[in-house]
Amino acid sequence: MQTIDRDSREYIGAEVTVTSQGQPYNPTVDVVEFAFTAVGGRPTTWYTGGWDGTNPIPGTNTYRAQVLVGPGSPGPVLSRGRYAVFIRITDTPEQPVIPLGQLTVT
Repeated sequence: MQTIDRDSREYIGAEVTVTSQGQPYNPTVDVVEFAFTAVGGRPTTWYTGGWDGTNPIPGTNTYRAQVLVGPGSPGPVLSRGRYAVFIRITDTPEQPVIPLGQLTVT
């Protein structure tokens, strides 16, 4: 996924493609959250993320979600290690939790 320095403050992002009844759907009205756990762990603490604009990536039906992490951010301050990253999108009635991969903090 990504590697960052533990003193860095930067966005961790995910690309999100959503359909509703087989048609592309704009998820940017939905709440998006991220969780960072030990590898193999399950999410317990969620950090509010946001959407990078309200339009899809040009030429696609994919949107970018992101959360700011690191010192001075509203997201987590992560120490050195490897983390499993999850995203949760709250819509009615669904609330999928999706594993994104691993983040390495050096």
